[in-house]
Amino acid sequence: MREEMNFGQQSTKVKQLSDIIEQDIRMGRYKTRSALPSINCLSEAYGVSRDTVFKAFSLLKERRLIDAVPGKGYYVINRQERIFLLLDEYSPFKDTLYNSFIKGLASSYKVDLWFHQYNEHIFNTVLHEAIGRYNYYVVMNFDNEKFSPLLGKITPSRLLLLDFGKFDKGSCSYICQDFDEAFYGALTRLSDRLCRYRKIVFQFSPDSKHPRNSIRSFEQYGRDNGLPVEVMETDGLDRIEQGTAYIVIRQMDVVNVIKRSRAEGLKCGVDFGLVAYNDTPAYEVIDVGITAISIDWNRMGQKLARFITTGEPVHEYLPTEVHLRHSV
Repeated sequence: MREEMNFGQQSTKVKQLSDIIEQDIRMGRYKTRSALPSINCLSEAYGVSRDTVFKAFSLLKERRLIDAVPGKGYYVINRQERIFLLLDEYSPFKDTLYNSFIKGLASSYKVDLWFHQYNEHIFNTVLHEAIGRYNYYVVMNFDNEKFSPLLGKITPSRLLLLDFGKFDKGSCSYICQDFDEAFYGALTRLSDRLCRYRKIVFQFSPDSKHPRNSIRSFEQYGRDNGLPVEVMETDGLDRIEQGTAYIVIRQMDVVNVIKRSRAEGLKCGVDFGLVAYNDTPAYEVIDVGITAISIDWNRMGQKLARFITTGEPVHEYLPTEVHLRHSV
């Protein structure tokens, strides 16, 4: 039994006690079909009234975690593994990640999926409410440059960071992509195609959450290879220039480039080049096929599932690949 606890003021004693007991159930302290300590026992252990314990048990019954047998007390009825998955925003390649992850889990795992839309307040609110209620936590950060203090409240062995920046992640497990050296390497593998163009343009939306390290790597690539490069920090391109290769991040930018080029009578892969960041199945069939620089999101989902099912720590940057098609 625990010693008497000092309950905070953020929520009622009933809710806090029910959350504590639920966490113990999730973490395996109380096994399926096993009896819970009596109301009197928990009342004494946590320094709360019997009525508080009874109401906490009632909440847990509503959550379908426990039940009661008249004259025998309360027992655990559900030992399902719960996974908290917090991603930044929806995109087709996140769909690939999610489906691959779910496919790698048994039916006894339940995944709750959330999106924070790069909003720090939403991130903190959702994560704060989740802490202590899940077996494992998988989190994409709201910022690639800083580590949220809230993450320090999660047991490191039960936390996996996805796609974080290169800052210190402590003892936490992580599966990330490299946005600078690996981006440079991918451009190098495309050099025999890119050198055919008179200029290479990297469109980088001002409100993009893509790490700006990629801009520095792109400019360094141009200098090292004697190629004229330009970064255009704009939401859209006013026109498509013949003899120019464009590198874009968002799928909507791919669509806009194709639509504008058609309006101007230019053919992708012939009059201009186009390279997208983060591959999706759609890029195989859009126009002549869009060349993409990307990690394998399916592989990330598989590795994520392995972490959850085995509990083995992972510290890995996935390789950035080039999916060569006819757009460049």
